Amino acid sequence: MTFTNTGRSAVTAGSVVLGTHVLGPLGTDWTTLPSVHPLPVPIAPGGTTEGRWTVCVDAWRVPPGWWIETRDVWPAASP
Repeated sequence: MTFTNTGRSAVTAGSVVLGTHVLGPLGTDWTTLPSVHPLPVPIAPGGTTEGRWTVCVDAWRVPPGWWIETRDVWPAASP
C-alpha cells in the first residue's frame, strides 16, 4: 500500500487500521475484522512510502469455502 504525505512537515508517527472482510461461499460479507498497524515512518513532506502487513484471522472465522479480503483502510484514532 502506498502512503503519500501531502503536508508540510514529516510524518513521524501514526497507525493505520485495515478492515478485513470475511466472505461466505456466495460472496456474502459476514463480518469485518479490524487490525491496527504502525505506519511506515518517517514520511518526508511530499514523499511517499510503501507499507505491507500480514493480516491474521482465526481459522474458526473462515470455514472451508469462505475467504477473506482486506478492503478498507483508515487512519487510527489518536489517543
